Amino acid sequence: MSEAENIAAPVCWAANADAGSVADHISEIIQRPGSHWLAVPGGKTPLPIFDILSRRTLPWGTVSLMLTDDRIVPPKDPASNQDKLDAAFDATPAHVAKLVEGMPLPLFDLVWLGMGADGHIASLFPNMDPTTQGEAAVIHTVPEPLPQEAPFERLSLNLAALIQAKEIMLVVRGCDKKRVLDAAIAGENDLPVARLFAAARCPITIFWSRT
Repeated sequence: MSEAENIAAPVCWAANADAGSVADHISEIIQRPGSHWLAVPGGKTPLPIFDILSRRTLPWGTVSLMLTDDRIVPPKDPASNQDKLDAAFDATPAHVAKLVEGMPLPLFDLVWLGMGADGHIASLFPNMDPTTQGEAAVIHTVPEPLPQEAPFERLSLNLAALIQAKEIMLVVRGCDKKRVLDAAIAGENDLPVARLFAAARCPITIFWSRT
C-alpha cells in the first residue's frame, strides 16, 4: 500500500499487473452481492482482459458495462471502441450500454481507466479543463492536436463522473508512463491524471507493468 500525502484517495499498487491479475480483480467485484455497473476503457490494452473475463463463469446477468470514452465514428468502423466492447461480451448476458452525450450515469462499482503518455485519462486531454462544473457527465471532446493514430472527436465521461465510483482502477503499461504517473501522484504536474488523484475520494488501485 502506498499513499501520497497530497492526494485524498488511498492509492494501492497491485503486486501483479498481468491481464489475468486485472481480470481477477474485476471478477471479485462482479461476484459481490447485488447488481454492478463497470466503466471500462477503449483501445487495445483492455482487449486481452475482456477476453479472459468473457470466458469466465460469472453472474453476468448482474453486470452492466459502459465505456469511459469512445471515438465518434460510424457504426462498425474499425476505430469504434463500442463495437469492440459489444463483441467482447456478446456471448454473455451482461448489459452493454452505449455512451450518449448528456446521458445520466449510475454510481459505478468500478471505473477502470488507462492513461496516455501525455497523462490523459478517458478522452480528457491536457489541453482541456476536466473540472468544469455544471456540465453534462458525458461530454463531447476534441483532442488538440488530434492524435495521428486516432484522429477522431470523442465522447467522454468528465472528471466529476469518473470519480463518482466506489473504486477506480488504473491499468498502465511502460516505464515512460510510470514516470508520468509517479509525478502525478506526487503533485508535480497538473495533467488530467493528476487531477483525478487530487479529486477522487474512493480507493484507487494501480496495475502497472513494464510491458
